[in-house]
Amino acid sequence: MDLRNLPTISALSDAVTICEFQGIKIVRVIHQLAEAGISLHGGHLIWYKPAGEKDVIWLSEKAEFDTAKAIRGGVPVCWPWFGKVATPSHGFARNSQWTLNQHRENEQGVIVSLTLEDTEATRAIWPNKFHNEITFEIGRELTVSLTSTNTDKHSWSFTGALHTYFNVAAIGDIAVTGMGEAYLDSTKGNEACTGGNTLTFNAETDRVYTSPANPVVIDDKAHQRQLLVTNQGHDAAVIWNPWQALSVSMGDMADNSFETMVCVESAIHEQAIELAPGESHTLSTQITVQK
Repeated sequence: MDLRNLPTISALSDAVTICEFQGIKIVRVIHQLAEAGISLHGGHLIWYKPAGEKDVIWLSEKAEFDTAKAIRGGVPVCWPWFGKVATPSHGFARNSQWTLNQHRENEQGVIVSLTLEDTEATRAIWPNKFHNEITFEIGRELTVSLTSTNTDKHSWSFTGALHTYFNVAAIGDIAVTGMGEAYLDSTKGNEACTGGNTLTFNAETDRVYTSPANPVVIDDKAHQRQLLVTNQGHDAAVIWNPWQALSVSMGDMADNSFETMVCVESAIHEQAIELAPGESHTLSTQITVQK
């Protein structure tokens, strides 16, 4: 699928246009410093490429653009919970229709923000009122910030993640550092483990690192670059690669998809964030390409 060259439905500015794919509207950013695409379904960044660089964000070649499902790849928004603790898995935000709030641009890049508020449908799943704003700062660096505000009359708590899929040349040739040594291993029933501060990949990996530093660094040797991931408002870094058996079992991933992707996520996992009425919290991830 060639999403970047879809026909323009409307032009919002010199750098921002709206296009559509299978009924899903996409905010397309083409700026001298970077290009990006943001799906209104899910408030979901689906590509980001600084000028002169390879793609930073991975999108499955078999990703399904269906308003009933989350898009495989990009930066899904897991909210108001992370994981399979309730239905739907990873919350409803990544399956919801977000609203374009504002966009602005200058020589340094483009800023796009989307909003999501409670509806009768969301309150049937999670009985709280909220206002979410996700902001994408697109330039030589990418920053994604999710600000959640309690608009209800009572306190509520949440967890979540910015579930970033990174494009790498070859999973067997990368190394990740900066995530700390303590982690919960989801492939071993969330067993508490301690390892070194350099992670390489030769099997399915699904770890919640509980004392991450900044930045977490993906050393992508074959692409001759490092991807620096600086997170805020989080308490964990989740690192995931499904490897082959799990990739084969997923209808929206090619059998060998695992070879060119790794997830490094900014997550609220260990301690839920509690917000009193009127309070807000921001979870963010900043991605920098370094040669």
